[in-house]
Amino acid sequence: MSEMTKAPRGPYFWEAVLSMLALVGGISSAIVFYEQDPHIPMLLGVMVACIIGLRAGYSWHVIQEGMIGGVTNALQAVIILMIIGILIGIWIMSGVVPTLLYYGLQALSPSYFLAATLVICSITSLATGSSWGTTGTLGIAFMGIGSGLGLPEPIVAGAVLSGAYFGDKMSPLSDTTNLAPAMVGTDLYTHIKHMTYTTSVSIGLTLVLFVIIGLGYGADHADLSQIEVFLTALNDNFVISPVFLIPPVLVCVVSYFRVPAIPGITIGALSAAILGVMFQGNGYGDFLDVALNGFSPDTGVGEVDELLAKGGMLSMMYTVAIIVVAMMFGGVAERTGQMRVVVQRLLERAKSTGSLIASSALTGIAANLLVCDQYMAIVMSGRMFAQEYRDRGLHPKNLSRAVEDSATVTANLVPWNSGGAYQSGVLGVATLAYLPFNFFCWLSPLVTILFGYMGWTIQRIEDDPDSVLAFAAADAEDHGETGMAEIGKPTGSSVS
Repeated sequence: MSEMTKAPRGPYFWEAVLSMLALVGGISSAIVFYEQDPHIPMLLGVMVACIIGLRAGYSWHVIQEGMIGGVTNALQAVIILMIIGILIGIWIMSGVVPTLLYYGLQALSPSYFLAATLVICSITSLATGSSWGTTGTLGIAFMGIGSGLGLPEPIVAGAVLSGAYFGDKMSPLSDTTNLAPAMVGTDLYTHIKHMTYTTSVSIGLTLVLFVIIGLGYGADHADLSQIEVFLTALNDNFVISPVFLIPPVLVCVVSYFRVPAIPGITIGALSAAILGVMFQGNGYGDFLDVALNGFSPDTGVGEVDELLAKGGMLSMMYTVAIIVVAMMFGGVAERTGQMRVVVQRLLERAKSTGSLIASSALTGIAANLLVCDQYMAIVMSGRMFAQEYRDRGLHPKNLSRAVEDSATVTANLVPWNSGGAYQSGVLGVATLAYLPFNFFCWLSPLVTILFGYMGWTIQRIEDDPDSVLAFAAADAEDHGETGMAEIGKPTGSSVS
Protein backbone atom coordinates (compact mmCIF):
# COMPACT_ATOMS: atom_id res chain seq x y z
CA MET A 1 0.00 0.00 0.00
CA SER A 2 1.33 3.41 -0.89
CA GLU A 3 2.12 5.87 1.92
CA MET A 4 -0.26 8.28 0.21
CA THR A 5 -3.11 5.80 0.49
CA LYS A 6 -5.06 6.00 3.73
CA ALA A 7 -6.74 2.81 4.92
CA PRO A 8 -10.44 3.22 5.73
CA ARG A 9 -11.46 3.14 9.38
CA GLY A 10 -14.46 1.37 10.83
CA PRO A 11 -17.54 3.58 11.03
CA TYR A 12 -18.24 5.12 14.43
CA PHE A 13 -21.28 3.81 16.25
CA TRP A 14 -23.17 7.08 15.87
CA GLU A 15 -22.44 7.12 12.14
CA ALA A 16 -23.83 3.62 11.67
CA VAL A 17 -26.92 4.47 13.72
CA LEU A 18 -27.45 7.67 11.73
CA SER A 19 -27.34 5.73 8.48
CA MET A 20 -29.87 3.20 9.71
CA LEU A 21 -32.17 5.83 11.19
CA ALA A 22 -32.12 7.66 7.86
CA LEU A 23 -33.42 4.52 6.16
CA VAL A 24 -35.99 3.36 8.70
CA GLY A 25 -37.10 6.84 9.74
CA GLY A 26 -37.44 8.05 6.16
CA ILE A 27 -39.49 5.04 5.10
CA SER A 28 -41.68 5.08 8.22
CA SER A 29 -42.47 8.79 7.98
CA ALA A 30 -43.26 8.52 4.26
CA ILE A 31 -45.68 5.65 4.80
CA VAL A 32 -47.31 6.75 8.07
CA PHE A 33 -47.50 10.54 7.73
CA TYR A 34 -47.52 11.16 3.99
CA GLU A 35 -49.02 7.88 2.69
CA GLN A 36 -46.30 7.73 0.06
CA ASP A 37 -44.42 4.78 -1.39
CA PRO A 38 -41.07 3.84 0.20
CA HIS A 39 -38.87 3.91 -2.91
CA ILE A 40 -37.53 7.48 -2.76
CA PRO A 41 -37.02 7.53 1.05
CA MET A 42 -35.07 4.29 0.63
CA LEU A 43 -32.92 5.92 -2.03
CA LEU A 44 -32.24 8.81 0.34
CA GLY A 45 -31.19 6.22 2.92
CA VAL A 46 -28.75 4.79 0.37
CA MET A 47 -27.28 8.27 -0.09
CA VAL A 48 -26.76 8.69 3.66
CA ALA A 49 -25.09 5.25 3.88
CA CYS A 50 -22.77 6.23 1.02
CA ILE A 51 -21.86 9.50 2.72
CA ILE A 52 -21.07 7.65 5.95
CA GLY A 53 -18.89 5.24 3.98
CA LEU A 54 -16.99 8.11 2.33
CA ARG A 55 -16.56 9.81 5.70
CA ALA A 56 -15.05 6.55 7.06
CA GLY A 57 -12.44 6.63 4.33
CA TYR A 58 -13.87 4.14 1.82
CA SER A 59 -13.40 5.06 -1.82
CA TRP A 60 -16.39 5.54 -4.06
CA HIS A 61 -15.24 2.54 -6.06
CA VAL A 62 -15.51 0.27 -2.98
CA ILE A 63 -18.89 1.72 -2.01
CA GLN A 64 -20.20 1.27 -5.54
CA GLU A 65 -18.96 -2.33 -5.57
CA GLY A 66 -20.89 -2.96 -2.36
CA MET A 67 -24.00 -1.40 -3.87
CA ILE A 68 -23.76 -3.46 -7.05
CA GLY A 69 -22.98 -6.58 -5.04
CA GLY A 70 -26.12 -6.08 -3.00
CA VAL A 71 -28.25 -5.76 -6.12
CA THR A 72 -26.55 -8.82 -7.63
CA ASN A 73 -27.54 -10.87 -4.58
CA ALA A 74 -31.18 -9.92 -5.22
CA LEU A 75 -31.26 -10.83 -8.93
CA GLN A 76 -32.48 -14.38 -8.34
CA ALA A 77 -35.40 -13.07 -6.29
CA VAL A 78 -36.17 -10.46 -8.97
CA ILE A 79 -36.25 -13.09 -11.74
CA ILE A 80 -38.47 -15.38 -9.66
CA LEU A 81 -40.80 -12.49 -8.88
CA MET A 82 -41.26 -11.67 -12.58
CA ILE A 83 -41.91 -15.32 -13.45
CA ILE A 84 -44.41 -15.58 -10.58
CA GLY A 85 -46.26 -12.59 -12.07
CA ILE A 86 -46.41 -14.42 -15.40
CA LEU A 87 -47.54 -17.63 -13.70
CA ILE A 88 -50.37 -15.90 -11.82
CA GLY A 89 -51.81 -14.38 -14.98
CA ILE A 90 -51.59 -17.65 -16.93
CA TRP A 91 -53.00 -19.72 -14.07
CA ILE A 92 -56.04 -17.45 -13.89
CA MET A 93 -56.69 -17.31 -17.64
CA SER A 94 -56.09 -21.04 -18.11
CA GLY A 95 -58.59 -22.01 -15.42
CA VAL A 96 -56.23 -23.23 -12.67
CA VAL A 97 -57.09 -20.53 -10.14
CA PRO A 98 -60.83 -20.50 -11.05
CA THR A 99 -60.93 -24.28 -10.50
CA LEU A 100 -59.20 -24.00 -7.13
CA LEU A 101 -61.63 -21.23 -6.17
CA TYR A 102 -64.65 -23.22 -7.33
CA TYR A 103 -63.77 -26.35 -5.38
CA GLY A 104 -62.54 -24.41 -2.38
CA LEU A 105 -65.71 -22.34 -2.04
CA GLN A 106 -67.74 -25.55 -2.02
CA ALA A 107 -65.57 -27.51 0.38
CA LEU A 108 -64.38 -25.02 2.99
CA SER A 109 -66.46 -23.37 5.70
CA PRO A 110 -65.60 -19.93 7.13
CA SER A 111 -65.49 -21.37 10.65
CA TYR A 112 -62.50 -23.62 9.96
CA PHE A 113 -61.12 -22.05 6.79
CA LEU A 114 -58.27 -20.16 8.52
CA ALA A 115 -57.08 -23.23 10.44
CA ALA A 116 -57.29 -25.35 7.27
CA THR A 117 -55.32 -22.73 5.35
CA LEU A 118 -52.62 -22.74 8.03
CA VAL A 119 -52.33 -26.54 8.04
CA ILE A 120 -52.41 -27.01 4.24
CA CYS A 121 -49.83 -24.27 3.62
CA SER A 122 -47.65 -25.75 6.39
CA ILE A 123 -47.70 -29.21 4.81
CA THR A 124 -47.06 -27.85 1.32
CA SER A 125 -44.14 -25.70 2.40
CA LEU A 126 -42.71 -28.50 4.53
CA ALA A 127 -42.83 -30.86 1.54
CA THR A 128 -41.35 -28.39 -0.93
CA GLY A 129 -39.08 -26.31 1.31
CA SER A 130 -40.33 -23.07 -0.24
CA SER A 131 -42.46 -20.41 1.43
CA TRP A 132 -42.33 -18.28 -1.71
CA GLY A 133 -43.52 -21.16 -3.88
CA THR A 134 -46.35 -21.94 -1.45
CA THR A 135 -47.68 -18.38 -1.31
CA GLY A 136 -47.24 -17.87 -5.04
CA THR A 137 -49.40 -20.91 -5.85
CA LEU A 138 -51.74 -22.16 -3.12
CA GLY A 139 -51.61 -18.82 -1.35
CA ILE A 140 -53.23 -17.05 -4.27
CA ALA A 141 -56.06 -19.59 -4.34
CA PHE A 142 -56.66 -19.33 -0.59
CA MET A 143 -56.81 -15.54 -0.84
CA GLY A 144 -59.56 -15.87 -3.44
CA ILE A 145 -61.49 -18.48 -1.47
CA GLY A 146 -61.24 -16.40 1.69
CA SER A 147 -62.64 -13.36 -0.11
CA GLY A 148 -65.51 -15.47 -1.40
CA LEU A 149 -66.27 -16.64 2.13
CA GLY A 150 -66.34 -13.07 3.40
CA LEU A 151 -63.09 -13.18 5.37
CA PRO A 152 -60.85 -10.08 5.56
CA GLU A 153 -57.87 -10.38 3.23
CA PRO A 154 -55.21 -9.42 5.83
CA ILE A 155 -56.35 -12.25 8.13
CA VAL A 156 -56.29 -14.78 5.29
CA ALA A 157 -52.83 -13.58 4.26
CA GLY A 158 -51.68 -14.03 7.87
CA ALA A 159 -52.83 -17.66 7.84
CA VAL A 160 -51.17 -18.33 4.47
CA LEU A 161 -47.85 -16.80 5.54
CA SER A 162 -47.84 -18.39 8.98
CA GLY A 163 -48.20 -21.83 7.41
CA ALA A 164 -45.77 -21.14 4.58
CA TYR A 165 -42.99 -19.94 6.89
CA PHE A 166 -43.52 -22.71 9.42
CA GLY A 167 -43.02 -25.34 6.72
CA ASP A 168 -40.10 -23.49 5.16
CA LYS A 169 -38.37 -23.08 8.52
CA MET A 170 -38.68 -26.77 9.46
CA SER A 171 -38.13 -28.38 6.05
CA PRO A 172 -34.77 -30.08 5.35
CA LEU A 173 -35.36 -29.07 1.72
CA SER A 174 -35.36 -25.34 2.51
CA ASP A 175 -32.31 -23.29 1.61
CA THR A 176 -32.67 -21.10 4.71
CA THR A 177 -32.88 -24.18 6.93
CA ASN A 178 -29.64 -25.44 5.40
CA LEU A 179 -27.94 -22.04 5.47
CA ALA A 180 -28.45 -21.26 9.18
CA PRO A 181 -26.62 -24.31 10.62
CA ALA A 182 -23.90 -23.98 7.98
CA MET A 183 -23.16 -20.45 9.20
CA VAL A 184 -22.72 -21.43 12.86
CA GLY A 185 -21.14 -24.89 12.65
CA THR A 186 -23.78 -27.51 13.35
CA ASP A 187 -25.51 -30.09 11.18
CA LEU A 188 -28.91 -29.81 9.53
CA TYR A 189 -30.89 -32.38 11.50
CA THR A 190 -29.47 -31.32 14.87
CA HIS A 191 -30.61 -27.81 13.95
CA ILE A 192 -34.12 -28.92 12.94
CA LYS A 193 -34.55 -31.05 16.07
CA HIS A 194 -33.50 -28.17 18.32
CA MET A 195 -35.89 -25.78 16.54
CA THR A 196 -38.78 -28.14 17.32
CA TYR A 197 -38.92 -26.92 20.93
CA THR A 198 -39.57 -23.26 20.14
CA THR A 199 -41.36 -23.78 16.83
CA SER A 200 -43.95 -26.16 18.29
CA VAL A 201 -44.92 -23.48 20.80
CA SER A 202 -45.15 -20.76 18.13
CA ILE A 203 -47.20 -22.82 15.66
CA GLY A 204 -49.41 -24.20 18.44
CA LEU A 205 -50.30 -20.69 19.62
CA THR A 206 -50.85 -19.63 16.01
CA LEU A 207 -53.26 -22.51 15.37
CA VAL A 208 -55.25 -21.69 18.51
CA LEU A 209 -55.52 -18.04 17.50
CA PHE A 210 -56.77 -18.86 13.99
CA VAL A 211 -59.29 -21.36 15.36
CA ILE A 212 -60.66 -18.66 17.69
CA ILE A 213 -60.78 -16.06 14.91
CA GLY A 214 -62.38 -18.57 12.54
CA LEU A 215 -65.17 -19.31 15.01
CA GLY A 216 -66.01 -15.62 14.86
CA TYR A 217 -66.56 -15.96 11.09
CA GLY A 218 -69.02 -18.83 11.12
CA ALA A 219 -71.79 -19.53 8.66
CA ASP A 220 -73.78 -16.58 10.00
CA HIS A 221 -71.10 -14.20 8.77
CA ALA A 222 -70.75 -15.76 5.33
CA ASP A 223 -72.83 -14.36 2.48
CA LEU A 224 -73.99 -17.69 1.04
CA SER A 225 -75.89 -15.98 -1.76
CA GLN A 226 -72.70 -14.20 -2.76
CA ILE A 227 -70.85 -17.52 -2.79
CA GLU A 228 -73.47 -18.88 -5.18
CA VAL A 229 -72.98 -15.85 -7.43
CA PHE A 230 -69.23 -16.52 -7.41
CA LEU A 231 -69.71 -20.19 -8.29
CA THR A 232 -72.10 -19.39 -11.14
CA ALA A 233 -69.79 -16.74 -12.59
CA LEU A 234 -66.80 -19.08 -12.46
CA ASN A 235 -68.74 -21.95 -14.03
CA ASP A 236 -70.14 -19.74 -16.81
CA ASN A 237 -66.79 -18.22 -17.81
CA PHE A 238 -64.31 -21.05 -17.32
CA VAL A 239 -64.15 -24.76 -17.88
CA ILE A 240 -63.94 -26.16 -14.35
CA SER A 241 -62.28 -29.56 -14.14
CA PRO A 242 -59.96 -31.57 -11.84
CA VAL A 243 -57.48 -31.60 -14.72
CA PHE A 244 -56.57 -28.02 -13.78
CA LEU A 245 -55.18 -29.28 -10.49
CA ILE A 246 -52.25 -30.74 -12.44
CA PRO A 247 -50.12 -27.52 -12.57
CA PRO A 248 -50.10 -26.86 -8.77
CA VAL A 249 -49.47 -30.55 -8.09
CA LEU A 250 -46.67 -30.48 -10.66
CA VAL A 251 -45.08 -27.45 -8.98
CA CYS A 252 -45.13 -29.27 -5.64
CA VAL A 253 -43.59 -32.38 -7.21
CA VAL A 254 -40.72 -30.57 -8.94
CA SER A 255 -40.04 -28.58 -5.76
CA TYR A 256 -39.92 -31.81 -3.75
CA PHE A 257 -37.29 -33.16 -6.12
CA ARG A 258 -35.27 -29.96 -5.62
CA VAL A 259 -35.75 -28.56 -9.10
CA PRO A 260 -34.55 -24.93 -8.76
CA ALA A 261 -37.23 -22.28 -8.41
CA ILE A 262 -36.90 -20.61 -11.83
CA PRO A 263 -37.35 -23.76 -13.99
CA GLY A 264 -39.83 -25.18 -11.47
CA ILE A 265 -42.16 -22.17 -11.65
CA THR A 266 -41.72 -22.01 -15.43
CA ILE A 267 -42.88 -25.64 -15.68
CA GLY A 268 -45.97 -24.71 -13.68
CA ALA A 269 -46.74 -21.82 -16.03
CA LEU A 270 -46.16 -23.84 -19.23
CA SER A 271 -48.28 -26.77 -18.05
CA ALA A 272 -51.16 -24.37 -17.32
CA ALA A 273 -50.73 -22.72 -20.71
CA ILE A 274 -51.02 -26.10 -22.46
CA LEU A 275 -54.21 -26.90 -20.53
CA GLY A 276 -55.55 -23.43 -21.40
CA VAL A 277 -55.10 -24.13 -25.10
CA MET A 278 -56.72 -27.57 -24.80
CA PHE A 279 -59.72 -26.70 -22.64
CA GLN A 280 -60.25 -22.90 -22.50
CA GLY A 281 -59.53 -22.07 -26.14
CA ASN A 282 -56.71 -19.64 -25.30
CA GLY A 283 -54.42 -18.53 -28.11
CA TYR A 284 -50.75 -17.59 -28.32
CA GLY A 285 -51.56 -13.86 -28.42
CA ASP A 286 -53.71 -14.22 -25.31
CA PHE A 287 -50.81 -15.71 -23.40
CA LEU A 288 -48.38 -13.00 -24.54
CA ASP A 289 -50.77 -10.28 -23.38
CA VAL A 290 -51.62 -11.88 -20.03
CA ALA A 291 -48.01 -12.81 -19.28
CA LEU A 292 -47.02 -9.14 -19.58
CA ASN A 293 -50.09 -7.18 -18.50
CA GLY A 294 -52.06 -9.64 -16.35
CA PHE A 295 -55.54 -11.05 -16.77
CA SER A 296 -58.52 -8.70 -17.25
CA PRO A 297 -61.70 -10.76 -16.82
CA ASP A 298 -65.19 -9.79 -17.89
CA THR A 299 -67.48 -12.23 -16.10
CA GLY A 300 -70.33 -9.79 -15.58
CA VAL A 301 -69.84 -9.93 -11.79
CA GLY A 302 -67.75 -7.05 -10.49
CA GLU A 303 -66.51 -8.85 -7.39
CA VAL A 304 -65.31 -11.84 -9.44
CA ASP A 305 -63.62 -9.56 -11.99
CA GLU A 306 -61.82 -7.71 -9.19
CA LEU A 307 -60.73 -11.01 -7.63
CA LEU A 308 -59.31 -12.40 -10.87
CA ALA A 309 -57.75 -9.21 -12.26
CA LYS A 310 -54.21 -10.11 -11.27
CA GLY A 311 -50.84 -11.23 -12.55
CA GLY A 312 -48.50 -10.22 -15.34
CA MET A 313 -44.82 -9.32 -15.31
CA LEU A 314 -45.55 -5.59 -15.15
CA SER A 315 -47.57 -6.05 -11.94
CA MET A 316 -44.33 -7.00 -10.19
CA MET A 317 -42.24 -4.00 -11.27
CA TYR A 318 -43.26 -1.94 -8.22
CA THR A 319 -41.96 -4.72 -5.99
CA VAL A 320 -38.84 -5.24 -8.10
CA ALA A 321 -37.95 -1.55 -7.67
CA ILE A 322 -38.28 -1.86 -3.88
CA ILE A 323 -36.00 -4.90 -3.82
CA VAL A 324 -33.33 -3.27 -6.00
CA VAL A 325 -33.13 -0.05 -3.95
CA ALA A 326 -33.27 -1.95 -0.65
CA MET A 327 -30.37 -4.18 -1.68
CA MET A 328 -28.36 -1.13 -2.71
CA PHE A 329 -28.52 0.03 0.91
CA GLY A 330 -27.80 -3.45 2.23
CA GLY A 331 -24.73 -3.80 0.03
CA VAL A 332 -23.28 -0.46 1.13
CA ALA A 333 -24.03 -1.07 4.83
CA GLU A 334 -22.41 -4.52 4.72
CA ARG A 335 -19.36 -3.51 2.66
CA THR A 336 -18.51 -0.51 4.83
CA GLY A 337 -19.03 -2.31 8.15
CA GLN A 338 -21.93 -0.18 9.38
CA MET A 339 -24.02 -3.16 10.51
CA ARG A 340 -21.02 -4.80 12.20
CA VAL A 341 -20.45 -1.76 14.42
CA VAL A 342 -23.99 -1.97 15.82
CA VAL A 343 -23.66 -5.72 16.48
CA GLN A 344 -20.41 -5.22 18.36
CA ARG A 345 -22.13 -2.72 20.65
CA LEU A 346 -24.86 -5.29 21.33
CA LEU A 347 -22.27 -7.90 22.28
CA GLU A 348 -20.78 -5.55 24.86
CA ARG A 349 -24.13 -5.45 26.65
CA ALA A 350 -25.03 -9.13 26.31
CA LYS A 351 -23.72 -10.44 29.64
CA SER A 352 -26.10 -13.36 30.27
CA THR A 353 -27.04 -16.28 28.04
CA GLY A 354 -30.56 -14.88 27.73
CA SER A 355 -29.34 -11.47 26.65
CA LEU A 356 -26.92 -13.08 24.16
CA ILE A 357 -29.75 -15.06 22.54
CA ALA A 358 -31.96 -11.96 22.57
CA SER A 359 -29.14 -10.00 20.89
CA SER A 360 -28.80 -12.72 18.25
CA ALA A 361 -32.52 -12.65 17.49
CA LEU A 362 -32.71 -8.85 17.47
CA THR A 363 -29.73 -8.71 15.12
CA GLY A 364 -31.54 -11.01 12.70
CA ILE A 365 -34.57 -8.71 12.80
CA ALA A 366 -32.43 -5.58 12.48
CA ALA A 367 -30.60 -7.08 9.52
CA ASN A 368 -33.93 -7.68 7.79
CA LEU A 369 -34.81 -4.04 8.41
CA LEU A 370 -31.48 -2.70 7.21
CA VAL A 371 -29.85 -5.17 4.82
CA CYS A 372 -33.29 -5.99 3.36
CA ASP A 373 -32.63 -9.64 2.51
CA GLN A 374 -33.24 -12.71 4.69
CA TYR A 375 -30.22 -14.58 3.35
CA MET A 376 -27.84 -11.78 4.30
CA ALA A 377 -29.64 -11.50 7.66
CA ILE A 378 -28.99 -15.21 8.31
CA VAL A 379 -25.36 -14.97 7.22
CA MET A 380 -24.61 -11.83 9.24
CA SER A 381 -26.33 -12.82 12.51
CA GLY A 382 -24.92 -16.35 12.31
CA ARG A 383 -21.30 -15.43 11.58
CA MET A 384 -21.10 -12.41 13.85
CA PHE A 385 -22.22 -14.31 16.96
CA ALA A 386 -20.60 -17.72 16.33
CA GLN A 387 -17.36 -16.83 18.11
CA GLU A 388 -19.16 -15.42 21.15
CA TYR A 389 -21.27 -18.56 21.57
CA ARG A 390 -18.12 -20.67 21.39
CA ASP A 391 -16.33 -18.51 23.95
CA ARG A 392 -19.24 -18.95 26.35
CA GLY A 393 -19.37 -22.72 25.84
CA LEU A 394 -22.80 -22.70 24.18
CA HIS A 395 -23.72 -25.33 21.59
CA PRO A 396 -23.97 -23.86 18.06
CA LYS A 397 -27.51 -25.17 17.65
CA ASN A 398 -28.65 -22.52 20.14
CA LEU A 399 -27.44 -19.84 17.74
CA SER A 400 -28.78 -21.50 14.59
CA ARG A 401 -32.20 -21.75 16.24
CA ALA A 402 -32.16 -18.09 17.29
CA VAL A 403 -31.15 -17.10 13.76
CA GLU A 404 -33.95 -19.08 12.11
CA ASP A 405 -36.50 -17.92 14.69
CA SER A 406 -35.72 -14.33 13.78
CA ALA A 407 -33.94 -13.73 10.47
CA THR A 408 -35.88 -16.31 8.43
CA VAL A 409 -39.41 -15.55 9.58
CA THR A 410 -39.37 -11.76 9.98
CA ALA A 411 -38.21 -10.85 6.46
CA ASN A 412 -41.80 -10.87 5.21
CA LEU A 413 -42.85 -8.45 7.97
CA VAL A 414 -40.69 -5.63 6.57
CA PRO A 415 -42.31 -3.77 3.63
CA TRP A 416 -38.97 -2.86 2.00
CA ASN A 417 -37.33 -6.24 2.56
CA SER A 418 -37.26 -8.53 -0.50
CA GLY A 419 -39.43 -11.00 1.44
CA GLY A 420 -42.04 -8.44 2.49
CA ALA A 421 -42.14 -6.84 -0.95
CA TYR A 422 -42.57 -10.23 -2.63
CA GLN A 423 -45.31 -11.51 -0.33
CA SER A 424 -47.24 -8.25 -0.48
CA GLY A 425 -47.02 -8.22 -4.27
CA VAL A 426 -48.08 -11.84 -4.67
CA LEU A 427 -50.93 -11.87 -2.11
CA GLY A 428 -52.16 -8.36 -2.92
CA VAL A 429 -52.18 -7.27 0.74
CA ALA A 430 -49.97 -4.55 2.21
CA THR A 431 -47.23 -5.88 4.49
CA LEU A 432 -48.31 -3.70 7.42
CA ALA A 433 -51.91 -4.86 6.93
CA TYR A 434 -51.17 -8.58 7.27
CA LEU A 435 -48.40 -8.15 9.88
CA PRO A 436 -50.70 -8.25 12.98
CA PHE A 437 -52.28 -11.51 11.76
CA ASN A 438 -49.06 -13.24 10.71
CA PHE A 439 -48.91 -14.69 14.20
CA PHE A 440 -46.27 -17.35 13.63
CA CYS A 441 -43.70 -14.96 12.20
CA TRP A 442 -43.77 -12.46 15.05
CA LEU A 443 -44.35 -15.02 17.79
CA SER A 444 -41.24 -17.01 16.79
CA PRO A 445 -38.60 -14.45 17.90
CA LEU A 446 -40.55 -13.73 21.10
CA VAL A 447 -40.66 -17.42 21.99
CA THR A 448 -36.96 -17.99 21.29
CA ILE A 449 -36.04 -14.97 23.43
CA LEU A 450 -38.27 -16.29 26.23
CA PHE A 451 -36.58 -19.71 26.02
CA GLY A 452 -33.19 -17.99 26.21
CA TYR A 453 -33.94 -15.98 29.33
CA MET A 454 -35.64 -18.93 31.05
CA GLY A 455 -32.82 -21.29 30.10
CA TRP A 456 -35.24 -23.76 28.51
CA THR A 457 -33.59 -26.28 26.14
CA ILE A 458 -30.36 -24.24 26.10
CA GLN A 459 -27.48 -26.70 25.69
CA ARG A 460 -23.77 -26.32 26.22
CA ILE A 461 -20.85 -27.74 24.28
CA GLU A 462 -20.01 -30.29 26.95
CA ASP A 463 -23.47 -31.80 26.44
CA ASP A 464 -22.30 -32.85 22.96
CA PRO A 465 -18.50 -33.24 22.72
CA ASP A 466 -18.67 -33.85 18.98
CA SER A 467 -19.79 -30.26 18.52
CA VAL A 468 -16.25 -29.10 19.38
CA LEU A 469 -15.24 -30.27 15.90
CA ALA A 470 -18.15 -28.37 14.39
CA PHE A 471 -17.08 -25.23 16.21
CA ALA A 472 -13.54 -25.66 14.94
CA ALA A 473 -14.87 -25.86 11.38
CA ALA A 474 -17.03 -22.78 11.96
CA ASP A 475 -14.04 -20.91 13.35
CA ALA A 476 -11.98 -21.77 10.28
CA GLU A 477 -14.81 -20.49 8.11
CA ASP A 478 -15.10 -17.28 10.14
CA HIS A 479 -11.39 -16.54 9.68
CA GLY A 480 -11.35 -17.31 5.97
CA GLU A 481 -11.12 -14.76 3.21
CA THR A 482 -14.65 -15.20 1.88
CA GLY A 483 -16.80 -12.11 2.37
CA MET A 484 -20.39 -12.24 3.53
CA ALA A 485 -21.70 -11.04 0.24
CA GLU A 486 -20.09 -14.02 -1.47
CA ILE A 487 -21.77 -16.57 0.79
CA GLY A 488 -25.35 -15.49 0.08
CA LYS A 489 -27.77 -18.01 -1.28
CA PRO A 490 -26.83 -21.66 -1.78
CA THR A 491 -26.06 -22.33 -5.42
CA GLY A 492 -28.90 -23.96 -7.30
CA SER A 493 -31.40 -23.80 -4.46
CA SER A 494 -34.80 -22.25 -4.68
CA VAL A 495 -35.67 -19.00 -2.98
CA SER A 496 -37.71 -19.51 0.14
